[in-house]
Amino acid sequence: MPQTTSQSLKALVDQIFAERRISRQVQRELMENLLSQPTLSNQDHATAQRVFEAIRQGRLRVVD
Repeated sequence: MPQTTSQSLKALVDQIFAERRISRQVQRELMENLLSQPTLSNQDHATAQRVFEAIRQGRLRVVD
């Protein structure tokens, strides 16, 4: 069974938080995943917001 966009978003975000960093490539994948949806569910929006807040607060490092 193929993953839904929400499932792949969750898997990607779980990976990001497990590693406590986000590469530019993974950041692009995250953005592509989010932008591929015509509308975001409240859950997907909250998930994306969680990543961006963690970056802003320094809990996630952005690496090349």
